Amino acid sequence: MANEKILIIDDDVNICDLLRLYLEKEGFETEIVTDGLKAMEVFNETNPNLVLLDIMLPGIDGWQICREIRKTSQTPIIMLTAKGELFDKVLGLELGADDYITKPFETKEVIARIKAVMRRSASPAVSAPEKKQVEYDNLYISITNYELKVKGEPVDTPPKELELIFHLASNPNKVYTRNQLLDEVWGFEYYGDSRTVDVHVKRLREKLDGVSDKWELKTVWGVGYKFETK
Repeated sequence: MANEKILIIDDDVNICDLLRLYLEKEGFETEIVTDGLKAMEVFNETNPNLVLLDIMLPGIDGWQICREIRKTSQTPIIMLTAKGELFDKVLGLELGADDYITKPFETKEVIARIKAVMRRSASPAVSAPEKKQVEYDNLYISITNYELKVKGEPVDTPPKELELIFHLASNPNKVYTRNQLLDEVWGFEYYGDSRTVDVHVKRLREKLDGVSDKWELKTVWGVGYKFETK
């Protein structure tokens, strides 16, 4: 992962300097922005491999920056927040963030999450390398082309969502717990909570519900989820 660039967007200079120190020690290049108003300008200029994005920023907050980035890019985003409420975590994921870290944090945890997010972004098929695509009625999922088609039309899908539906659809009628999905789809020891899976499933259902009566992304109450074929 050497020479990959990370954009740090945070108005706390001490945190920025600490993150820069540890990230550069790991071989990453870093760029720092402390003003939300300049964040998109620097993002477009530097084209980073990953963004560490604080929520509370002067000018424009992290939510809006996340929205703006997702309009044109699937660059991995890890949200940084001093707030630990579930609402903040879920909102960040719903806006398209790949992960979140609550302050105060351990630098080792930040490094671990960055490497994990980059690994799954670069290699989305690690959980099922021998199978590159699946097809069902009105549904086509390709890991090779990283593409989701519904009724023959491409549907813009963030990497983590495509990984999840690919994994479930590759194992039809198999019930997975949320923790199993975190382990098998994300492929690392996840520091968050199982609510993350619920958020991804919710977004997938917005794209897939009602597409066919021959399959369904189904909740198994008290257990988890499965891709059910009929």
